[in-house]
Amino acid sequence: MKKTMGTMIAERRKELGMTQLDLAGLMGVTDKAVSKWERDLSYPDVSSIPKLAEIFGMSVDELMQIKTDSLSQEQTAGSKVSEIVSLVMRAVCLAMGVGVAVLTILDQLDARSAMIMLGIGLACAGASLLEKIPDKE
Repeated sequence: MKKTMGTMIAERRKELGMTQLDLAGLMGVTDKAVSKWERDLSYPDVSSIPKLAEIFGMSVDELMQIKTDSLSQEQTAGSKVSEIVSLVMRAVCLAMGVGVAVLTILDQLDARSAMIMLGIGLACAGASLLEKIPDKE
């Protein structure tokens, strides 16, 4: 089970034997603010995150791990959608090729319709291949 930012703050504060008032004093906020952080009703100001990490004896990356996990979930969901789109494109490409072959053998397809179907298939094949080209940033 993943921890929220508030849970992480509360656990680390308690591990260090601090009260909400102690942490509030070190951070220059009220104990009510710390309480809201711990209940995930609000979050520390972005500029105070390094100070909070220092007080807790951890890196900013460790403290912000919860945000990194959320981002990786979004990236995973995005890559699944991308995989599905690529699979559909390849399926359409294959279906158009098979359709042209079968209908031509059965003498049920004129040249113009065959070219349109093959064009659609090639466009889908190209789109599927473009998904695999890495971004150059």
